[in-house]
Amino acid sequence: MSVLTRTVLPVLLFGSLLTGCATHSDGTAPLNQRTWPICSVIGGLVGGGLGALESGGWAGGGAALGILTGGLICYAQDGDEDGDGVFDRRDRCPDTPANTPVEHHGCPLPQYPASVKPAEVVQPEVITLPGDVLFAFNKSDLTPSAQSQLDALMSKLQGADVVSIKVIGHTDSVGSDAYNQALSERRASSVAAYLLSQGIAPSKLTSEGKGESQPVADNDTDEGRAKNRRVELHINR
Repeated sequence: MSVLTRTVLPVLLFGSLLTGCATHSDGTAPLNQRTWPICSVIGGLVGGGLGALESGGWAGGGAALGILTGGLICYAQDGDEDGDGVFDRRDRCPDTPANTPVEHHGCPLPQYPASVKPAEVVQPEVITLPGDVLFAFNKSDLTPSAQSQLDALMSKLQGADVVSIKVIGHTDSVGSDAYNQALSERRASSVAAYLLSQGIAPSKLTSEGKGESQPVADNDTDEGRAKNRRVELHINR
């Protein structure tokens, strides 16, 4: 066997070994495209050592051949160092964290927050108190009967789950808009003042007058006007 054959053949066999080590695609192979300088060094050492078995002159040639062979073989290979399933040569995001979904270039897929169901709006509980029972005609002072009705509601109004209470006064359409608006405000204020005197926290209580603007019945009948004269307690929990 010639000297050239004895030198080149082992180098080629070593190159085949590098090829086998470098073609793993799971990212665990130590020899791949990124480590081609290491492949060249190893190839040079092996090639030089094999050439030196023949003579010092062949050592240099064997080393050069080993460097070239090792470097080319490993550089031509590809791995998947970050384990995302995309070979390093195509991977534009080579350091993707483990178990991250990626697109075909190896970059993380955009993550969208899970849809959140909007919180249901809790409607306030509305307690309607007839105005004719609460007040004398055209008056805003509470009657004794009105105080009894409000006393019966105190346990509900003072519940720990009650966040706020709005007292809203309403009137019928008899009289001017301005007069009815003022009357509804005075009546709502009278109810709120009584609730305060019974221990409702001021921070939870507000009052408002709507005048004749929100009828619940026909103002053309006595029965309808009686239903429109009212005070509402809007309880929010």
